Amino acid sequence: MALLSRLLLIPQDGDNTSSSMAAGLRSEVRNISRDRFHDLVTLASSNHVVVRGLEVFLRMMPEAENDIRAEWARNALETERARITLALSFLSEICAAFESEKYDVAVIKSLDHWPDLGSDLDLYTNSNSSDVSEFMKSRFDARTAPQSWGDRLAGKWNFSIPGLPEAVEIHMGRLGQTGEQVVVASRLAKRSRLVTIGDYAFRVPSVSDRIMISTLQRMYRHFYFRLCDIVDSAELLETDAIDFEDLRSSAMDAGIWEGVATYLAIVSDCVKQYRGYDLALPPFVRSAARFGGELVYYSSEFLRVPIMPQSARLYGSQLAGLFRKRQLQNCARLSLLPWLATAAVVGQRITGSDKGIW
Repeated sequence: MALLSRLLLIPQDGDNTSSSMAAGLRSEVRNISRDRFHDLVTLASSNHVVVRGLEVFLRMMPEAENDIRAEWARNALETERARITLALSFLSEICAAFESEKYDVAVIKSLDHWPDLGSDLDLYTNSNSSDVSEFMKSRFDARTAPQSWGDRLAGKWNFSIPGLPEAVEIHMGRLGQTGEQVVVASRLAKRSRLVTIGDYAFRVPSVSDRIMISTLQRMYRHFYFRLCDIVDSAELLETDAIDFEDLRSSAMDAGIWEGVATYLAIVSDCVKQYRGYDLALPPFVRSAARFGGELVYYSSEFLRVPIMPQSARLYGSQLAGLFRKRQLQNCARLSLLPWLATAAVVGQRITGSDKGIW
């Protein structure tokens, strides 16, 4: 993880310190063993940074065409880009079909990592779930995967399409682990924007909504970061793409402002670990953050966020916020999360899997 992080977060300013760091990294890359390179690509794949990581890797290789390590990287890149090309063609076809049926649709999460791509294709729509399910079956010969308890609460369905290795996950009318986020969901389509990805155009969430969706996924559901989350969000911060006032207002409406601020603080602190300087965050973001990167730790391929007591307090804050806004049905949904998580843990220990629960 340290080597992959250094590849992706290498300083760009060219001062003596960054030049020294780059020289050390270049030497390590040029002498990497075959087994370690395999482990690097495997980790990059699980963290959705294969393309970006190996592009930097190749730039650090000697110019000789017969360099064996450069060949390893070129072959891995070719394989990953072929996967992405196929997935994008399907994704474009699916989105076009939705629009032809007058179903609103936005691609969430999957395209945040461009030029990398997520391991499945995530969409959001406000359209009726039964209509969408029938449409996917009739138009794409899609098969619906069994819904877990968590999927039912969250309002999401997974579809497998012949010829497409990735699953298509469609969120319908709700966001959040228990489908408690109807405010963010109801406004997502209207606030979406058009972006060009490769040869295609897709509707994606506004920058503020994108960060809130990432926060819901990392701080309130999985409790871990992929390295792509750090790199993706760091790019938004570095390019001044975030309207912090809009983000704060929207996140406060959703009851997750403290979680959003904590998410951004973690991103900034993780960047600082490898570059020696953090990313500029407004003071009101830092002051709202419950903790930062000092509590994040690496385990089992990901950067882990502590659940107790830090993430549990964020959950309590979200629940209290929904209650204050008199969103009682959404409060009831969210209150099921601890029971769902407990059932998933028990199921994992008994059967070795939380399938059907989480």
